[in-house]
Amino acid sequence: MSILNAENILLNQNYENKIDAIKATGQILVEKGYVEAAYIEAMLQREELSSTFMGNFVAIPHGTEDAKTSVINSGLSVIQVPAGVDFGNGNTVKLLIGIAGKGDEHLEILSKIAIVLYEEENVEKLVQAQTKEEIIQLLSEVN
Repeated sequence: MSILNAENILLNQNYENKIDAIKATGQILVEKGYVEAAYIEAMLQREELSSTFMGNFVAIPHGTEDAKTSVINSGLSVIQVPAGVDFGNGNTVKLLIGIAGKGDEHLEILSKIAIVLYEEENVEKLVQAQTKEEIIQLLSEVN
């Protein structure tokens, strides 16, 4: 089972608030068999503890440490929100990358994503991507 495929990506979405956006990233992970439904609640709990906003218009929602038992397989969900969604404190998110890491894979996946997102132009390309294939290509090192 690959970590990221076209079915895990939503383009040109709009959300009223960060809660709806986070739920959507989790729902993809549930529907594609990466996590149990309880993981979505853990993602929301994680957001309450500390924002998953990473800067550069990117948020990386993921579950709490306790939620690892809800992870079936490591996987990613990617949601593009070109108009942006408010993540509080003046932070706007245009790209959400939901992460579920099996066992200790979470940090490895996160570090690979961080390398791609470190380049501001890569973030811009992900936000502007017209096809799911473009997003998969840009995040290929994570797969």
